[in-house]
Amino acid sequence: MNSRWIDIKAQDGSRFKGYLSLPHQAEKAGKGPGIVLIQEIFGVNSHIRAVADQYASDGYTVLAPDIFWRMQPMVDLGYGEEDMQKGMGYLQNMDFAAGVKDLAATVAALRGLPECTGKVASIGYCMGGMLSYLCAANAGVDAAVCYYGGGIHTKLDEAGKIKCPVLFHFAGNDSYIPAAAVEAVKQTFAGREGVRIDLYPGVGHGFNCWARPAYNQQSAALARGRSLSFLATTIG
Repeated sequence: MNSRWIDIKAQDGSRFKGYLSLPHQAEKAGKGPGIVLIQEIFGVNSHIRAVADQYASDGYTVLAPDIFWRMQPMVDLGYGEEDMQKGMGYLQNMDFAAGVKDLAATVAALRGLPECTGKVASIGYCMGGMLSYLCAANAGVDAAVCYYGGGIHTKLDEAGKIKCPVLFHFAGNDSYIPAAAVEAVKQTFAGREGVRIDLYPGVGHGFNCWARPAYNQQSAALARGRSLSFLATTIG
């Protein structure tokens, strides 16, 4: 893959890192529509970098920002119990308002890269799913994909700000996101053009991550296909 870490300038003038993965199709010359890929609580770890490379192989210019940089730069955790507790600690201490500003800075940085040919979408997982939702409301993305975004139901007052298409993926047996929370999202967006909410029965939180016990190949493949179709029709 054609990938590297780059510096991103925050709105306050500070700098943080982002993992950039570029399309490698010869006819595209390493250029494509943009994706801001938003991490789980485990940082921009090997799995998130692999997902970035995966979308780059589909022709997108992908930038995965280091969301935890204000607490600890370059967090890179695994999925064992100790790392899970570390990740939960970062989540509990996360300044989400600052995180959304950093994502807006990431969107701007991605748009400014010569390798980005135009529109930009956000895609996020777990914590990143909720942040992708907030990107749709506050960061100027052209589309947003939210995988099992915990806490979205607590931020539904932001829904009125969203003007771009949004795709939500929720797990049917999610121990972190109750069915009532998913129903609240459905009710809030009922009848909204450009908003799709898909539920995956019988699978748990984190079903897209092949490094976790919750991984479900069929649901992950189905969700990925839907995400790619959504991206193709919204950002190209």
